[in-house]
Amino acid sequence: QVQLVESGGGLVEPGGSLRLSCAASRTIYSFKYMGWYRQAPGEQRDLVARIRASDSPNYADSVKGRFTISRDNDKNTVALQMNSLKPEDTAVYYCNAEDTFGRPYWGKGTLVTVSS
Repeated sequence: QVQLVESGGGLVEPGGSLRLSCAASRTIYSFKYMGWYRQAPGEQRDLVARIRASDSPNYADSVKGRFTISRDNDKNTVALQMNSLKPEDTAVYYCNAEDTFGRPYWGKGTLVTVSS
């Protein structure tokens, strides 16, 4: 088991930036994937970005070149730097951990609103 707590959400104007952070209650070293998903109202939860310990990260096409995921196994944190934000990025963002058995763990989410 692990508890994941997101922070950093809020209201930002189009073109602005936000940095989300996810703090884990224990070491994340053993998790196969750490990632971020998002869910807009009335939509399904979709992958935004995820990263393994040793491989290059994966990004949704819609965020490539704008978002950057980073993982710090020593601090047990995962961050998502979001630049050039668009209104369509508005959603609740969830931190996710996936163990070697494929079991997912979720945070409670943080709301990101992109609006002028």
